[in-house]
Amino acid sequence: MSKPVMIRTSLCLLGMMTALTACSSEKSDTPANSAQNGSEPKAENGKRFLSKPLVSEIYTADPSAHVFNGKIYVYPSHDVDAGIPDDDLGNQYAMHDYRVLEMDSIGGPVKVGSPALDVKDVPWASKQMWAPDAAFKNGTYFLYFPAKDKQGIFRIGVATGKDPMGPFKAEPDPIPGSYSMDPTVFTDTDGNSYMYFGGIWGGQLQNWAAGKYDASIGVTDLKADDKPALSAKVVKLAPDMKHFAEKPRDAVILDEKGKPLLGGDHDRRFFEGSWMYKRGGTYYLSYSTGDTHFLAYATSKTPYGPFTYRGQFLKPVQGWTTHHSIVDWGGKTWLFYHDTQLSGKNHLRNVKVTELRFNTDGTIVPIDPFVD
Repeated sequence: MSKPVMIRTSLCLLGMMTALTACSSEKSDTPANSAQNGSEPKAENGKRFLSKPLVSEIYTADPSAHVFNGKIYVYPSHDVDAGIPDDDLGNQYAMHDYRVLEMDSIGGPVKVGSPALDVKDVPWASKQMWAPDAAFKNGTYFLYFPAKDKQGIFRIGVATGKDPMGPFKAEPDPIPGSYSMDPTVFTDTDGNSYMYFGGIWGGQLQNWAAGKYDASIGVTDLKADDKPALSAKVVKLAPDMKHFAEKPRDAVILDEKGKPLLGGDHDRRFFEGSWMYKRGGTYYLSYSTGDTHFLAYATSKTPYGPFTYRGQFLKPVQGWTTHHSIVDWGGKTWLFYHDTQLSGKNHLRNVKVTELRFNTDGTIVPIDPFVD
């Protein structure tokens, strides 16, 4: 080989190595570059995961599952890496669009939909399209979502479409009277629909304690450990499903003595991520305890409560956040949840599903997201 050829070959090899190095250092919003290899991936605690991620094409979180037209649809957050460091306000959760998951059955193939709604198509919103939910009525699918408005205050919006996978068209303004985050919509057997919403810390629920937004309250809670904890909100929706039919009220959670849970009771009090599930004549309000990382639940005989605390039903997952939904399918009840198996990073999560079982007295059998 002549010297000029050798030089050219060396330069080509150097260029290829440089390109490969550059590619490997780029951020990725897809899990492919960080997925664990092997049939039995281990968690950070050395144990095996109870369930597998539903999809690995994109990062997903906060799964809201529904059965429409005999299929299962999951409405998750779509996590992306915006290069923002972790903080207690959740600025690293910089999601900007939604993509719906579709399944014919639990355990079957999962279809990842095209973008169903993007923040750039929501006139009033500026950023942070966090945990959504969906509902169906009179031939229309409704997508409910939180986002920060142009002033940086969380509001709740609604978008509509004719297909459960989207696309959805957002209303020009947020739902009047809405605030905070994590909307979930429950339609009762009598046809009335209710929205449950709210979240403290980055979800700003504490800033609305006096009925209007007050930034001076701070960025965690009311700092009143010996006073009743902040509650999730519940409100009946108007027949058009786009407005509140009344003023939101507290979904109060009581202890075994009939007293409201206190702000300092971090293992039991509401933090964020509420979900309503009805079994027989009992309403199950489930939620995340946030900084203690449990899923807990309380029950009532009415959708408004008050609700009596019953216990924790999902132990902490890998990752800081925990968020879920509960749905019946195939004669069983299923828990959809998320963790960080694919990335090991708090803001890049993946949704999962496992069976949820009940004891004969109606209490939920606790679940450990890991197996030895």
